[in-house]
Amino acid sequence: MSDADAHLRGVLHQAGVRAGVLTADARLIRHGTNALYQLPGGVIARVGPPGSSVVAGRQVEASRWLAGAGIPVVRVIDGIEQPTVVEGRPVTWWVQLPEHRPATPAELGAVLKRLHALAVPKCPVLSTVDPFEGLTESLDTGAFLAEGDRAWLQCLVERLRGEYRALLPGLSWCVIHGDAWQGNVVVPQCGEPVLLDLDHLGVGPREWDLVSLAADYTDFARLARADYEAFVAAYGGYDMTTWSGYRTLATIRELRWTAFVLGKANVNQKAVDEARHRVACLRGEIDRPWSWLAF
Repeated sequence: MSDADAHLRGVLHQAGVRAGVLTADARLIRHGTNALYQLPGGVIARVGPPGSSVVAGRQVEASRWLAGAGIPVVRVIDGIEQPTVVEGRPVTWWVQLPEHRPATPAELGAVLKRLHALAVPKCPVLSTVDPFEGLTESLDTGAFLAEGDRAWLQCLVERLRGEYRALLPGLSWCVIHGDAWQGNVVVPQCGEPVLLDLDHLGVGPREWDLVSLAADYTDFARLARADYEAFVAAYGGYDMTTWSGYRTLATIRELRWTAFVLGKANVNQKAVDEARHRVACLRGEIDRPWSWLAF
Protein backbone atom coordinates (compact mmCIF):
# COMPACT_ATOMS: atom_id res chain seq x y z
CA MET A 1 0.00 0.00 0.00
CA SER A 2 1.41 3.40 -0.99
CA ASP A 3 1.69 6.30 1.46
CA ALA A 4 -1.10 8.10 -0.41
CA ASP A 5 -3.42 5.08 -0.12
CA ALA A 6 -2.60 4.69 3.55
CA HIS A 7 -3.34 8.36 4.15
CA LEU A 8 -6.72 8.12 2.41
CA ARG A 9 -7.64 5.08 4.48
CA GLY A 10 -6.69 7.02 7.59
CA VAL A 11 -9.00 9.85 6.57
CA LEU A 12 -11.77 7.36 5.85
CA HIS A 13 -11.31 5.70 9.25
CA GLN A 14 -11.52 9.00 11.12
CA ALA A 15 -14.59 10.03 9.12
CA GLY A 16 -16.23 6.69 9.88
CA VAL A 17 -15.65 7.12 13.60
CA ARG A 18 -17.23 10.57 13.53
CA ALA A 19 -20.20 9.49 11.38
CA GLY A 20 -20.74 6.14 13.07
CA VAL A 21 -20.02 4.12 9.92
CA LEU A 22 -17.95 0.92 9.91
CA THR A 23 -14.91 1.26 7.61
CA ALA A 24 -12.61 -1.57 8.75
CA ASP A 25 -13.23 -3.73 5.66
CA ALA A 26 -13.28 -0.91 3.13
CA ARG A 27 -12.47 -1.97 -0.45
CA LEU A 28 -11.14 0.62 -2.89
CA ILE A 29 -13.33 0.77 -6.01
CA ARG A 30 -11.83 3.72 -7.84
CA HIS A 31 -9.16 6.32 -7.19
CA GLY A 32 -9.48 9.38 -9.40
CA THR A 33 -10.29 12.93 -8.35
CA ASN A 34 -12.35 11.23 -5.65
CA ALA A 35 -11.59 7.91 -3.97
CA LEU A 36 -14.55 5.51 -3.75
CA TYR A 37 -14.69 2.72 -1.18
CA GLN A 38 -17.20 -0.08 -0.77
CA LEU A 39 -18.09 -0.60 2.90
CA PRO A 40 -20.06 -3.25 4.79
CA GLY A 41 -23.81 -2.87 4.86
CA GLY A 42 -24.26 -1.56 1.31
CA VAL A 43 -22.51 1.77 1.85
CA ILE A 44 -20.23 3.60 -0.59
CA ALA A 45 -17.84 6.18 0.84
CA ARG A 46 -16.60 8.99 -1.39
CA VAL A 47 -13.44 10.76 -0.23
CA GLY A 48 -12.98 14.09 -1.99
CA PRO A 49 -9.81 16.12 -2.52
CA PRO A 50 -8.76 18.74 0.03
CA GLY A 51 -10.81 21.92 -0.11
CA SER A 52 -13.79 20.39 -1.91
CA SER A 53 -16.24 20.38 1.01
CA VAL A 54 -18.56 22.93 -0.61
CA VAL A 55 -18.75 20.85 -3.78
CA ALA A 56 -19.40 17.69 -1.77
CA GLY A 57 -22.18 19.40 0.15
CA ARG A 58 -23.78 20.48 -3.11
CA GLN A 59 -23.71 16.88 -4.36
CA VAL A 60 -25.56 15.73 -1.26
CA GLU A 61 -28.17 18.49 -1.62
CA ALA A 62 -28.53 17.79 -5.34
CA SER A 63 -29.14 14.09 -4.73
CA ARG A 64 -31.87 14.78 -2.22
CA TRP A 65 -33.51 17.40 -4.43
CA LEU A 66 -33.45 15.22 -7.55
CA ALA A 67 -34.92 12.27 -5.65
CA GLY A 68 -37.70 14.54 -4.40
CA ALA A 69 -38.30 15.74 -7.95
CA GLY A 70 -38.83 12.16 -9.15
CA ILE A 71 -35.49 11.63 -10.89
CA PRO A 72 -33.93 8.22 -10.08
CA VAL A 73 -30.53 9.20 -8.69
CA VAL A 74 -27.75 7.79 -6.54
CA ARG A 75 -28.93 8.24 -2.92
CA VAL A 76 -27.15 9.49 0.15
CA ILE A 77 -27.29 7.63 3.46
CA ASP A 78 -29.89 9.29 5.67
CA GLY A 79 -29.31 10.05 9.33
CA ILE A 80 -25.71 11.23 8.87
CA GLU A 81 -24.65 14.87 8.77
CA GLN A 82 -22.86 15.21 5.45
CA PRO A 83 -20.18 15.75 4.40
CA THR A 84 -17.92 14.47 7.17
CA VAL A 85 -14.74 16.56 6.86
CA VAL A 86 -11.34 15.21 7.96
CA GLU A 87 -8.11 17.13 7.30
CA GLY A 88 -9.94 19.32 4.82
CA ARG A 89 -11.21 16.30 2.83
CA PRO A 90 -14.98 15.77 2.60
CA VAL A 91 -16.29 12.23 2.98
CA THR A 92 -19.81 11.54 1.80
CA TRP A 93 -21.81 8.36 2.34
CA TRP A 94 -24.00 6.81 -0.37
CA VAL A 95 -26.34 3.86 -0.87
CA GLN A 96 -24.61 1.15 -2.91
CA LEU A 97 -26.34 0.43 -6.20
CA PRO A 98 -27.32 -3.12 -7.18
CA GLU A 99 -25.64 -4.77 -10.16
CA HIS A 100 -25.99 -2.49 -13.16
CA ARG A 101 -24.84 -1.66 -16.68
CA PRO A 102 -24.18 1.62 -18.52
CA ALA A 103 -27.20 3.20 -20.15
CA THR A 104 -27.87 2.80 -23.83
CA PRO A 105 -27.90 6.02 -25.88
CA ALA A 106 -31.71 5.95 -25.90
CA GLU A 107 -31.85 5.53 -22.10
CA LEU A 108 -29.42 8.43 -21.66
CA GLY A 109 -31.52 10.62 -23.93
CA ALA A 110 -34.69 9.82 -21.99
CA VAL A 111 -33.05 10.65 -18.64
CA LEU A 112 -31.70 13.96 -19.94
CA LYS A 113 -35.14 14.87 -21.30
CA ARG A 114 -36.64 14.40 -17.82
CA LEU A 115 -33.78 16.25 -16.13
CA HIS A 116 -33.92 19.24 -18.48
CA ALA A 117 -37.69 19.54 -18.00
CA LEU A 118 -37.30 20.29 -14.29
CA ALA A 119 -37.91 23.83 -13.07
CA VAL A 120 -34.75 25.45 -11.73
CA PRO A 121 -35.13 25.26 -7.94
CA LYS A 122 -34.74 28.12 -5.50
CA CYS A 123 -33.35 25.63 -2.99
CA PRO A 124 -30.85 24.15 -3.33
CA VAL A 125 -29.22 27.02 -5.19
CA LEU A 126 -27.58 25.49 -8.24
CA SER A 127 -24.40 27.04 -9.57
CA THR A 128 -23.92 28.09 -13.19
CA VAL A 129 -22.05 25.41 -15.14
CA ASP A 130 -18.86 26.84 -16.66
CA PRO A 131 -17.43 24.64 -19.46
CA PHE A 132 -14.08 26.41 -19.05
CA GLU A 133 -13.72 25.90 -15.29
CA GLY A 134 -10.14 24.84 -14.48
CA LEU A 135 -9.28 24.36 -18.15
CA THR A 136 -6.44 26.87 -18.40
CA GLU A 137 -4.87 25.55 -15.19
CA SER A 138 -5.10 21.96 -16.45
CA LEU A 139 -3.39 22.84 -19.72
CA ASP A 140 -0.58 24.56 -17.83
CA THR A 141 0.30 21.25 -16.14
CA GLY A 142 1.45 19.74 -19.43
CA ALA A 143 5.17 20.39 -18.91
CA PHE A 144 6.09 17.73 -21.48
CA LEU A 145 4.25 19.57 -24.26
CA ALA A 146 6.22 21.55 -26.80
CA GLU A 147 5.95 25.26 -26.04
CA GLY A 148 4.26 25.81 -29.39
CA ASP A 149 1.57 23.26 -28.55
CA ARG A 150 0.89 24.78 -25.14
CA ALA A 151 0.65 28.28 -26.61
CA TRP A 152 -1.67 27.00 -29.33
CA LEU A 153 -3.94 25.33 -26.78
CA GLN A 154 -4.17 28.50 -24.70
CA CYS A 155 -5.08 30.49 -27.82
CA LEU A 156 -7.70 27.87 -28.63
CA VAL A 157 -9.21 28.28 -25.17
CA GLU A 158 -9.53 32.03 -25.62
CA ARG A 159 -11.05 31.66 -29.09
CA LEU A 160 -13.58 29.11 -27.85
CA ARG A 161 -14.40 31.27 -24.84
CA GLY A 162 -15.30 34.13 -27.15
CA GLU A 163 -17.39 31.87 -29.40
CA TYR A 164 -19.21 30.43 -26.40
CA ARG A 165 -20.06 33.86 -25.01
CA ALA A 166 -21.46 34.86 -28.39
CA LEU A 167 -23.72 31.77 -28.39
CA LEU A 168 -25.14 32.23 -24.89
CA PRO A 169 -27.82 34.87 -25.60
CA GLY A 170 -29.56 32.50 -28.03
CA LEU A 171 -29.62 29.50 -25.68
CA SER A 172 -32.29 28.44 -23.20
CA TRP A 173 -30.99 27.39 -19.80
CA CYS A 174 -32.17 24.60 -17.57
CA VAL A 175 -30.97 22.14 -14.95
CA ILE A 176 -28.15 20.12 -16.54
CA HIS A 177 -25.95 17.27 -15.37
CA GLY A 178 -22.77 18.88 -16.67
CA ASP A 179 -20.95 15.63 -17.52
CA ALA A 180 -23.59 13.54 -19.25
CA TRP A 181 -22.45 10.33 -20.91
CA GLN A 182 -23.51 6.71 -20.81
CA GLY A 183 -21.30 5.83 -17.84
CA ASN A 184 -22.98 8.45 -15.65
CA VAL A 185 -26.41 6.88 -16.12
CA VAL A 186 -26.59 3.23 -15.09
CA VAL A 187 -29.37 0.68 -15.33
CA PRO A 188 -29.97 -1.93 -12.61
CA GLN A 189 -31.28 -5.35 -13.59
CA CYS A 190 -34.61 -4.32 -12.12
CA GLY A 191 -35.57 -0.69 -12.10
CA GLU A 192 -35.17 2.61 -13.92
CA PRO A 193 -31.93 4.20 -15.14
CA VAL A 194 -30.13 5.97 -12.29
CA LEU A 195 -28.22 9.25 -12.55
CA LEU A 196 -24.70 9.25 -11.07
CA ASP A 197 -21.80 11.65 -10.49
CA LEU A 198 -23.38 14.95 -9.49
CA ASP A 199 -20.14 16.93 -9.27
CA HIS A 200 -21.09 19.27 -12.11
CA LEU A 201 -24.87 19.46 -11.71
CA GLY A 202 -26.04 23.02 -12.19
CA VAL A 203 -27.75 25.44 -14.52
CA GLY A 204 -26.61 25.84 -18.12
CA PRO A 205 -27.52 25.28 -21.78
CA ARG A 206 -28.98 21.87 -22.55
CA GLU A 207 -26.49 21.51 -25.40
CA TRP A 208 -23.66 21.04 -22.92
CA ASP A 209 -25.33 17.80 -21.79
CA LEU A 210 -25.96 16.62 -25.35
CA VAL A 211 -22.55 17.30 -26.87
CA SER A 212 -20.56 14.35 -25.51
CA LEU A 213 -22.65 11.71 -27.22
CA ALA A 214 -22.92 13.81 -30.35
CA ALA A 215 -19.11 14.11 -30.53
CA ASP A 216 -18.79 10.37 -30.05
CA TYR A 217 -20.90 10.00 -33.18
CA THR A 218 -19.43 12.71 -35.42
CA ASP A 219 -15.76 12.80 -34.43
CA PHE A 220 -14.88 9.34 -33.11
CA ALA A 221 -17.27 6.91 -34.82
CA ARG A 222 -17.77 5.28 -31.41
CA LEU A 223 -21.51 5.34 -31.96
CA ALA A 224 -23.48 3.80 -34.79
CA ARG A 225 -25.89 6.05 -36.67
CA ALA A 226 -28.88 4.05 -35.39
CA ASP A 227 -27.75 4.50 -31.78
CA TYR A 228 -27.29 8.24 -32.19
CA GLU A 229 -30.69 8.53 -33.85
CA ALA A 230 -32.20 6.59 -30.93
CA PHE A 231 -30.59 9.09 -28.52
CA VAL A 232 -32.03 12.02 -30.46
CA ALA A 233 -35.48 10.43 -30.65
CA ALA A 234 -35.54 9.62 -26.91
CA TYR A 235 -34.56 13.21 -26.09
CA GLY A 236 -37.43 14.56 -28.17
CA GLY A 237 -36.03 14.93 -31.66
CA TYR A 238 -33.41 17.64 -31.17
CA ASP A 239 -30.19 16.81 -33.06
CA MET A 240 -27.61 19.33 -31.89
CA THR A 241 -25.15 18.34 -34.62
CA THR A 242 -27.29 20.39 -37.02
CA TRP A 243 -26.98 23.52 -34.82
CA SER A 244 -24.57 26.24 -35.96
CA GLY A 245 -22.83 26.30 -32.57
CA TYR A 246 -22.20 22.55 -32.43
CA ARG A 247 -18.55 22.63 -33.43
CA THR A 248 -17.73 25.17 -30.71
CA LEU A 249 -19.19 23.03 -27.92
CA ALA A 250 -17.78 19.81 -29.36
CA THR A 251 -14.28 21.29 -29.41
CA ILE A 252 -14.62 22.58 -25.84
CA ARG A 253 -15.64 19.10 -24.68
CA GLU A 254 -12.76 17.47 -26.60
CA LEU A 255 -10.36 19.99 -25.12
CA ARG A 256 -11.58 19.04 -21.65
CA TRP A 257 -11.02 15.35 -22.46
CA THR A 258 -7.49 16.27 -23.53
CA ALA A 259 -6.86 18.29 -20.37
CA PHE A 260 -8.00 15.32 -18.27
CA VAL A 261 -5.27 13.14 -19.77
CA LEU A 262 -2.73 15.94 -19.35
CA GLY A 263 -3.44 15.79 -15.63
CA LYS A 264 -2.37 12.13 -15.56
CA ALA A 265 0.72 12.57 -17.75
CA ASN A 266 3.08 13.56 -14.95
CA VAL A 267 3.05 9.99 -13.63
CA ASN A 268 2.04 7.94 -16.68
CA GLN A 269 4.01 7.68 -19.91
CA LYS A 270 0.99 6.27 -21.76
CA ALA A 271 -0.88 9.43 -20.80
CA VAL A 272 1.98 11.52 -22.21
CA ASP A 273 1.73 9.74 -25.56
CA GLU A 274 -2.05 9.94 -25.57
CA ALA A 275 -2.08 13.64 -24.69
CA ARG A 276 0.29 14.41 -27.56
CA HIS A 277 -1.92 12.38 -29.89
CA ARG A 278 -5.02 14.29 -28.79
CA VAL A 279 -3.33 17.64 -29.28
CA ALA A 280 -2.31 16.57 -32.79
CA CYS A 281 -5.95 15.69 -33.49
CA LEU A 282 -7.18 19.06 -32.23
CA ARG A 283 -4.55 20.82 -34.35
CA GLY A 284 -5.90 19.13 -37.47
CA GLU A 285 -2.84 16.95 -38.04
CA ILE A 286 -4.95 13.75 -37.88
CA ASP A 287 -8.18 13.32 -39.80
CA ARG A 288 -11.46 12.33 -38.18
CA PRO A 289 -12.73 9.87 -37.08
CA TRP A 290 -10.22 9.95 -34.25
CA SER A 291 -9.21 7.07 -32.01
CA TRP A 292 -8.54 8.12 -28.39
CA LEU A 293 -7.59 5.67 -25.64
CA ALA A 294 -9.74 5.61 -22.52
CA PHE A 295 -8.19 6.81 -19.24
